[in-house]
Amino acid sequence: MLQEFAGAVVRRVIDPSRAVVHEHAHDWPVISLYVLGGYRNITEYGERDISGPSMVFYRSGVAHRNVVGEMGFEQIEIEFDPAWLGPSAMPPDRTLLRVGGACGGLARSIARACDARLSEERLLSSVRRLLSTAHQESARQHGSWAHDVTARLRADPCRLIGSVAREVGRSPSWIGPAYRRLIGEGLKETAARFRVERAARLLRESDASLASIAAEAGFCDQSHMNRTFCRVLGRSPMSVRRDHDAFRCRN
Repeated sequence: MLQEFAGAVVRRVIDPSRAVVHEHAHDWPVISLYVLGGYRNITEYGERDISGPSMVFYRSGVAHRNVVGEMGFEQIEIEFDPAWLGPSAMPPDRTLLRVGGACGGLARSIARACDARLSEERLLSSVRRLLSTAHQESARQHGSWAHDVTARLRADPCRLIGSVAREVGRSPSWIGPAYRRLIGEGLKETAARFRVERAARLLRESDASLASIAAEAGFCDQSHMNRTFCRVLGRSPMSVRRDHDAFRCRN
């Protein structure tokens, strides 16, 4: 648990690679803020694979389950009393899923801020803004070029952005802003996140040394890995290594 207030709880939830989180529901409404990895979100409304900046809102009692991908999954959960949020700020929807776009970018920034211990006033303001943005922003499908770019960066996070742009037939000056608008984070942020995902899975699920993990995940050296972890997660690799003891479920 990261923080607890009279009407809200903020917690970090981490699942190992290929875990299955069985169907469950919450007594209070809950928001899931994407941090790392990927999973299949399954509710009565359908299934969606999620592996990038996103948020999911569930009203109390809405059943859902997850099938975690090969990189594991890390999220920030904010569970709250409806009275704490206020009736005017509560979405009418039973669930809201937003991937990328302004909502995805806002979800990422709130997730980072939660690690820095928000005041209750700022947390409440952030949650209200996020839910308002999610309700106003329609669900979107990303263009095929954006999926292609993401796949290329995932396969090799060290690739130069200019070469990726040329391979998908886009201008290097155009692709950066366009990608950020669609995905909710920049190309360099995505590439850094993919390196961190690879390293985090090895830190949590293996006994390999930090130096060997840094090399395997595509970092220049261990110091480069340390700096990137602090920038992307706000935590050190050694802190992430201890996450093994906090897995929500085990394979």
